[in-house]
Amino acid sequence: MATSFAPFGTLVDADLPDDPATVVGRELLDRGVALPDDWDAAYRERHVDAPDDAEVPLPAHVSAALASRDVDAPGNAARRAVVAAFDPAVETRAGAVEAVEAAAERGPVGLLADCAVPELVGRTLVRSDLSRTDFDAVVTSVACGWRKPDRRAFEALAHRLDAPAGALTHVGADSETDGGIVDAGGEFRDVNERSLPALAATWRDDARGRP
Repeated sequence: MATSFAPFGTLVDADLPDDPATVVGRELLDRGVALPDDWDAAYRERHVDAPDDAEVPLPAHVSAALASRDVDAPGNAARRAVVAAFDPAVETRAGAVEAVEAAAERGPVGLLADCAVPELVGRTLVRSDLSRTDFDAVVTSVACGWRKPDRRAFEALAHRLDAPAGALTHVGADSETDGGIVDAGGEFRDVNERSLPALAATWRDDARGRP
């Protein structure tokens, strides 16, 4: 049986910016980009026309926000500013390692993240007690193009795990987004209702054939 986990708020807590417009703006200034006077408003406007649930990479959004005010961000300044702005301290949540290990006893394990920031998921794993090698597949919305609850996000991960989406058990903390696995035919486990240590214990008992 295939299992997937959401990272943020489920396996780890990451200290992400409360006011990304300000932090990204500061990083742009450090890279020689002149911010428009209404940068805060520009950042919050929609600039890239995308379908519902489609992920717009944050560097693309930032570049478009600047361009809407006739400001040029040379080279890859927008990407470098975004990556620097989202550089969090990370704390692994209680039971996370054990839950991932227990899930691996049942079958392939994946990580499915809503994340518009390049490199963020990888750096988060490096700073946690988990590692990329703990997962058979890691899929981010910025890479696959779709955010949860869109079924295509779950299907992208299931494909990487060589399993149908309907056979996927997804573990997360947000019933509105992570719960989208139900529409794809799979099962949702809410860590707010059943903790990671409790899930790990149940899965290990199941794997050993205990009642």
